[in-house]
Amino acid sequence: MRPSAIALTAALIMTAVPLAATSSELSVTVTQSGSAEPVTGAVISIATFRKVAPVSAEIYQQNRAFHPHLLVIPVGSSVDFPNRDNTQHHVYSFSPAKTFNIELYAGRPEAPIVFDKPGIVELGCNIHDHMRAFIIVTDTAAIGQTNESGQVTLAIDPKYAEGGEARIELQVWHPRLPDNTRPVVREVDLGQPANITLSLEPEPATDGSLDRLQQRFREL
Repeated sequence: MRPSAIALTAALIMTAVPLAATSSELSVTVTQSGSAEPVTGAVISIATFRKVAPVSAEIYQQNRAFHPHLLVIPVGSSVDFPNRDNTQHHVYSFSPAKTFNIELYAGRPEAPIVFDKPGIVELGCNIHDHMRAFIIVTDTAAIGQTNESGQVTLAIDPKYAEGGEARIELQVWHPRLPDNTRPVVREVDLGQPANITLSLEPEPATDGSLDRLQQRFREL
């Protein structure tokens, strides 16, 4: 049985927190600039010497939405895009990390898409403009998403401490960054909790209505 995309994302994030015997940990808290509200779902990563093996995952379409909205996968992973709606979809990405186009289809595409470069991939549907999702393709094992309290704990490769480094760079990404095509970089001190603030765009308005073109494909 194919594991779900959510389970695979969770498994990848779990690798960011191995046993303390092999690494130290960095606790990160992310809040929103101006309000100090916790930021949920921010993706935090640190360059490491450890890599993660590719996985097979999926992002399915149901109720004219992508599920999950955000998927974190290692470089070289393959992602399937099954359509569970009775409406056809046309999935694409123009992102430099992966450009692809799955033309109008129902059911399951002929083959999964392989994501062979690290970066941020934004997904869209050429039939339903409101449909949007993101894939974070990573080449590091130290990566995770902030919880409802805006917190995440990452494993620090002990080689950093051995090298006498006192500070480390974090890459921080969120879909509502003003420029969400790239992460922002924050430098923090090792050995103490990190507090990061982000300036985010407002939540986008949602519109569940179907236009005429969407209606034509609803029963296909």
